[in-house]
Amino acid sequence: MHRALILGVSLLVLAACEKKPDATAAAGDAPNVSAAASMTSPPKRKPGLWAQTVTTGGMTQTMKLCLDKATEAKLTVWGQQAGKDICAKNDITPKPGGWAFTSECDMGQAGKVSTTGKATGDFNSKYVIKATSVTTGSSMAQANGTHEMEMTGTWGGACPANMKPGDMTMPNGMTMNIANLAGK
Repeated sequence: MHRALILGVSLLVLAACEKKPDATAAAGDAPNVSAAASMTSPPKRKPGLWAQTVTTGGMTQTMKLCLDKATEAKLTVWGQQAGKDICAKNDITPKPGGWAFTSECDMGQAGKVSTTGKATGDFNSKYVIKATSVTTGSSMAQANGTHEMEMTGTWGGACPANMKPGDMTMPNGMTMNIANLAGK
């Protein structure tokens, strides 16, 4: 339960730190790493099936996420909206080879979370996000402290027929539609 909580909070914080749409790239396009470093915003993920492997607290879990252009845009907007309401700081800065990010978010009963990290990759085939979060004031004591997280997203082709955009299959086989959870 503790690891699931940390994973959940980590994903929420990353959602709050989600990228802004990039007006310089065509919808669904993702430039290579050298071009991406010159942009003001990270590129969008390529539509299709993504395997997202998250490692935190000595635990590794892989989830599968089906994206289309509309769902990627919706989840990006949702991330910005969440960040706007709960994050006093939410900065993404292009760096050679990727993007650095920092955020300071008040997650209510889940505590105050400060996150720093870096995202690398082309978002067409593979990306890696490494982040360190410090949580204080959580009503669940086990969530407090410093947590390291690495998420690797690997594109796996078209979404299978049994998944619709926004569907995420969890490690236990349960599928939920995170676009619906976003409430938009």
